Amino acid sequence: MCGRYAVEQDPAALAEEFDAADRTGGEVVADFNVTPTKTVPIVVQRGAERSVRPVRWGLIPTWAKEPGSGPPMINARAESITEKPAFAESARRRRCLMPATGWYEWRPGDRRRQPFLCRHRDGASLAMAAVFSAWWAPDSTDPPVVTCAVVTTDAVGELADVHHRMPLVLPRERWADWLDPRRTEIGELLTPDEGMLDELALHPVSTEVNSMRNNHPDLLRQVEPAPEPAEQAALFES
Repeated sequence: MCGRYAVEQDPAALAEEFDAADRTGGEVVADFNVTPTKTVPIVVQRGAERSVRPVRWGLIPTWAKEPGSGPPMINARAESITEKPAFAESARRRRCLMPATGWYEWRPGDRRRQPFLCRHRDGASLAMAAVFSAWWAPDSTDPPVVTCAVVTTDAVGELADVHHRMPLVLPRERWADWLDPRRTEIGELLTPDEGMLDELALHPVSTEVNSMRNNHPDLLRQVEPAPEPAEQAALFES
């Protein structure tokens, strides 16, 4: 899954990295502890223009009666995205990339709540596959609420040692196909690229990440893992 991530690049730098125009209008800034419902940058393709735009993380389907009626839909499973009513239309026509420096993950059941960061080995931004949707309030002339969700898939390799799910990270050669709204068949794009997986690195980071109030560059820095609780360590020693 992906429930927390980081974007250290500002919109102008992201636009250059993704060969896009910056259309964020100052609504997005670098964020080292992105949490659901925050405004985040996405990359979209419409006509000849590829652009970086601000949206809210947590997809609201076009047919929803009102936003906030349930937990934010921050993730969409690759295995069912083309069939689930909440995501199927977006999967066909409204796909995007969510740039990330890396995403945070925790081992289920770890009492230490030790976070790990997965990022590109060379420091480049990751392109997480995602979908977006525009929701209009009934009987309102207000602009639509544009929201997004990260596409997730089965984790592999050392990533699976931390959590069984991970974002679907797309290599550069798949960006254009994923972003193309004219392409409706995406089955082959939903399989993780093995070469891309070799470019990912995983390391422990500060437990400061556990609090959404903490937001600074040092959250990305590799640290020594937090010690195990005393009673748990004693159990393994006996």
